[in-house]
Amino acid sequence: MKKLLSLAALSLLLTNTVTAQDHCKNGPKLKSYNYVEVQGGMEWTTTNAKIDKLLSPIGAVSFGHYFSPVVGARLHVSGLQAKGRFESLDKDYKWNFITTDADLMLNLSNLFSCCNYSHPVNVILVGGIGLANAWKNDDMKALVQTNPGLAPLAWTSDNRLSHNLRAGLRLETNVTKPLGLSLEIDANSMDDRFNSKVNDADDWMISGMLGLSYRFGYKNTKPRQVVRQVEEEVWVDVPDTITVKEKRPIVKEEQKKINEVIFFEIRESDANAAQGTEKAIKDVADLMKTSEDAKFTVTGYADKGTGNPKLNKMYAQKRAEDVTNKLINEHGIDASRIQSDSKGDTVQPFEENDKNRCVIITGEGTFKVTTYEEYDTQKVTTKKVKKTVTRDVIEEVY
Repeated sequence: MKKLLSLAALSLLLTNTVTAQDHCKNGPKLKSYNYVEVQGGMEWTTTNAKIDKLLSPIGAVSFGHYFSPVVGARLHVSGLQAKGRFESLDKDYKWNFITTDADLMLNLSNLFSCCNYSHPVNVILVGGIGLANAWKNDDMKALVQTNPGLAPLAWTSDNRLSHNLRAGLRLETNVTKPLGLSLEIDANSMDDRFNSKVNDADDWMISGMLGLSYRFGYKNTKPRQVVRQVEEEVWVDVPDTITVKEKRPIVKEEQKKINEVIFFEIRESDANAAQGTEKAIKDVADLMKTSEDAKFTVTGYADKGTGNPKLNKMYAQKRAEDVTNKLINEHGIDASRIQSDSKGDTVQPFEENDKNRCVIITGEGTFKVTTYEEYDTQKVTTKKVKKTVTRDVIEEVY
């Protein structure tokens, strides 16, 4: 019997704990409450007779309070009539009794669930201590008078007040409703004289009762939203002024001479075909445009180490003419300011032979020279700084 009860309680506990994980997420939150309950059922005071011969009615009333969704206490008063039996005589005897207990209750469903919410069925452990009193054992006295041999086994004194130690298990319907149903099984341990039969051991009374309870004074509210201010550190962009270096152009007119060289590869004479000459000619043209009065001479050269004087003269002249034409036709230099000349290989301006395949542009006059002056200036930008800000947080409060 005890093993079956233990297995049933464990099974219900595990099932309810699992379902509570899903149920408690969005449900209302339960706080403390009071209740009153009436119960009725059957009890069995154990002895050496079959259970069906000893079952008797029992009733109870209790007043309780749950301090939290897990822990509660109650004052429990139960009693009515109990029954004993002498199998050898095939005789029953009855007496009246009442027990008063102060019980502690532990709601296992709320204890092991994810939060303190109500469940369809709650599994509750009960444990308590109190007093039990039995009276009106006239049946036992009558049996002793007619069967004197029972005297050593019978307790006929009217003093049958004893202790009562209780342990039990309750299955209770949803406690968020004003009315609830319960099934409770208790085991009560009392003094040997409780059942008027002496056997040098505590008497046990097992009771099973259905109950109807009414809850009141409890708080079962939906959460309300409140705004709470919290401080936190964040990175923000703030204006920042920094000093930076800038450059500005300064144009001055200077009397100067120029001597710019444009190099050609071996056997190159056509400035259009020669590699790298386009940029070199443009750079020279840009320089020439900074002067309005300078005169320029474009002189072609050939290296003495290759070819012969006749071919070298032709190459040098062709190089000078092509550069002159590009300066005039493509870069807009006034033709009246340029004259073309050729030295062939008779003049070698450079010691290195290959460098003498070139065109040298010379000139003298007033040129606009651009220089750059560095100065400090203030620039507005942004920088990130850590700042403590206050923001509103909405919380749910029960």
